[in-house]
Amino acid sequence: MADSVSYFLMAWLDPSLLMLTAIGTLAGIYVGAIPGLSVTMATSILISFTFSWDVNDALALIVGIYTGGVYGGSRTAILLNIPGAPSSVATSFDGYPLAQKGEAGQAIGLSTVMSVIGGLIGVAVLASVAPYLSDMALQFAPRDYFLIAVLGLLLVGSLATESLSRGIFAAALGAVIGLVGLDQVTATPRFTMGSMQLMGGIHYVVVMIGMFGVAEAFFQLHQLNAQPVRQKVDKIVPSLHLVLKFFPLSIRTSVIGVIVGALPGTGGDIASLFAYDHAKRSIKKPSRPFGTGAYEGLVAPETANNAAVGGAYVPMLTLGMPGDAVTAIIIGALVIHGLNPGPMLMIEAPHIFWFTVGNLVLANIFLLIFGLTGIKVFAKVVELPKAILIPLILVLCVVGSYSLNSSMTEVYWMLGFGVLGYFMKIFRFQMGPVILGVILGPLMDKTYRQAMSSVGDDTGSFLLSLVTNPLSLVLTMAVVLLLLSNTPLKRVLLRHHQT
Repeated sequence: MADSVSYFLMAWLDPSLLMLTAIGTLAGIYVGAIPGLSVTMATSILISFTFSWDVNDALALIVGIYTGGVYGGSRTAILLNIPGAPSSVATSFDGYPLAQKGEAGQAIGLSTVMSVIGGLIGVAVLASVAPYLSDMALQFAPRDYFLIAVLGLLLVGSLATESLSRGIFAAALGAVIGLVGLDQVTATPRFTMGSMQLMGGIHYVVVMIGMFGVAEAFFQLHQLNAQPVRQKVDKIVPSLHLVLKFFPLSIRTSVIGVIVGALPGTGGDIASLFAYDHAKRSIKKPSRPFGTGAYEGLVAPETANNAAVGGAYVPMLTLGMPGDAVTAIIIGALVIHGLNPGPMLMIEAPHIFWFTVGNLVLANIFLLIFGLTGIKVFAKVVELPKAILIPLILVLCVVGSYSLNSSMTEVYWMLGFGVLGYFMKIFRFQMGPVILGVILGPLMDKTYRQAMSSVGDDTGSFLLSLVTNPLSLVLTMAVVLLLLSNTPLKRVLLRHHQT
């Protein structure tokens, strides 16, 4: 026990480790705020610089970058409707309307505090129930991941606020975009039309930047002479009453974030969408209607995506399996430093586990400090004249897209999706379902085919496996219930009951 406490406090008591965690967290916030400059990219670059460092120094910097980067994407999502990371897409649904109402300072302040709460809950779960969660994650077969992907796509009923049919169309469009490129199983080209540039597929970040960033810039041209909304930044730190009001929601969505984050290959982007859907379904009287600046719609995704960080570490530290792309890179860093991520890590190097737990707590404390500073400067961005703000948005979009692969091809795709997104906004299509389809479409395709292969491509055996396995049965029932809750029939019945 004494050794665990000393390992936990190692980063707190060593000035160099303390400084590296602080630097990493601050850098992560600003890297995460720039569209296209992902946490995954920053972490992979760090590996090449830190392979000769002491393992504790390298992990301290990486943990800071990871924690700050997941949060950082919310800044541009709230201020400019450009999610800095896929995990911040759901944040923009209500965060950006809050900025348009002049409440950017309050929105960023609340998102910071709730992100820290979610992050700390994720770390607490990591420290207390890591072995149990990792055992649960091992029980998931390909059919279960397929059912999770289906559950995710059914969130279109919550994301499509105006029309379910338009939401379904947008999600299907996103799924088709996500399937462009080489088949994940057979390496056969799909929807490439003979183009070599399409063999590698279309990066979902390009789609996200185009449809949220460029489309928003084009749409703002309609209001070029409109006066910018002055932001209320006099009260950045949210009141204790407000935090306590949303605390039960933050607990529930943090649990969602941890569980989804602990499933290998998922991550904060899926967790935040699940959390947003949960908030929309469970909150009967939100502060405002969802999609128009509801604080509940801001709290839910922000707590979930930060809680997913702790969840992603669970399979990595206990099973040697990455929870998301960043932890996959961290596994590489551990191997480079002579460690063996997996079940033996807790026995051979228990200090790594408790050092990581203490480091994550420390990074969340720095996140609270840095997240609540500089907000006034950030909020002033929204008050810039449209003639300055629109070119700034476009420059950020171009830089973010080009930085993905240092290629102009991504920039052209980004502009193309920006035009598409502009016309979709004109005809009142939601952007959220498109991104949902791009992310979940390939996952659903791959896991369905893996599940079918495991039963010899027999449809009857596959359907039977969905109800004979307890875990699959629970997920199947959840899919059926969610499907029924999204049907037009239910809406007709409700309307009839009200009359």
